[in-house]
Amino acid sequence: MSFERIAPEQYDSIPEVPEPVEHAELFGHVGEADELARAYRTGKFHHALILSGTRGIGKATLAFRLAHHLLANPRPAEAPSTLARPDTASTLFRLMAQGAHPSLLHLTRPAADRGAGFKSAVTVDEIRRVGRFLSMTSHDGGYRVVIVDAADDMNRNAANALLKSLEEPPPRTLFLLVVHSIGRMLPTIRSRCQLLKLKPLASDDLLAALRAVSPGSEEVPDDLAAKASGSVREALLMTQFGGLDIANAVDVVVSGGRFDVAAAYRIADAVGGRDSTVQFRLFNEHVAGIAEARAQAAGRAGDAELAARLADQWFGVRQRIVDTDTYNLDKRQHVVGLLGQLCAAR
Repeated sequence: MSFERIAPEQYDSIPEVPEPVEHAELFGHVGEADELARAYRTGKFHHALILSGTRGIGKATLAFRLAHHLLANPRPAEAPSTLARPDTASTLFRLMAQGAHPSLLHLTRPAADRGAGFKSAVTVDEIRRVGRFLSMTSHDGGYRVVIVDAADDMNRNAANALLKSLEEPPPRTLFLLVVHSIGRMLPTIRSRCQLLKLKPLASDDLLAALRAVSPGSEEVPDDLAAKASGSVREALLMTQFGGLDIANAVDVVVSGGRFDVAAAYRIADAVGGRDSTVQFRLFNEHVAGIAEARAQAAGRAGDAELAARLADQWFGVRQRIVDTDTYNLDKRQHVVGLLGQLCAAR
């Protein structure tokens, strides 16, 4: 796929795939989009929304589509009753994509202070930009929109700084917080926002979105939608970076009758190399997903003791992933160790 990227690169950008602000189409979430359009038109708009759900299902795309709707229709009573497809050739669309529109502030993980890459969190310095942004008068008397993506990437100082802005926002201000894991948000922030839970994309919507951003994806495995958990991002990573093969190999090892050490080392060799950064992340996310699903299944079955033990394992898996990244630990040993841990807990 070849396209003209006009949006700044983000920490989670995928090569040759448009950023959410560049997407002309919104797949799925029709009911939620229409509800937001009606709320704006009837004057029943909350000043802060949390768009929560699995990573890669279109939360940021919906946030930018809503921002476009407000900026294109500064008079709510005259606004359309649905979020119309934006004109990609318009000045408004291109200014938003370039991060240059005076009434839109998009906050995400900033670039690292040294070298390439990005910081591991949305920092307090980024959130402090909100105060300066809101101190300026809207150029057309319309809304000013702040998008934080992802808001659960904020560190503690950043979250506290955002809380102050949420408590007494200026009139005609909208905060859109894109959140992958609602449990990581401060309760005080959650209490000041309207929560909108977005579901993973249905199979038809996911495949349509995948084909829209990655032409040539007409032939995909039958189990792709399930493996990707309704996430276009995960589907792209799986089809372009071997994530589906990694997930299948992991599933075989952790569901087998005994721990297959040789198979575990084959997976470690495939995802632990210097040029396998994306594959290593996909392995970690899939393993963490297995641990989380086990804990949730035990909870639904009413086995509180087992659920608590598996929840502890899930947190341990996530901490092990963080430690390996933070301290640059041996990736192959990390992979084999996690697979062994999941097998032992069957």
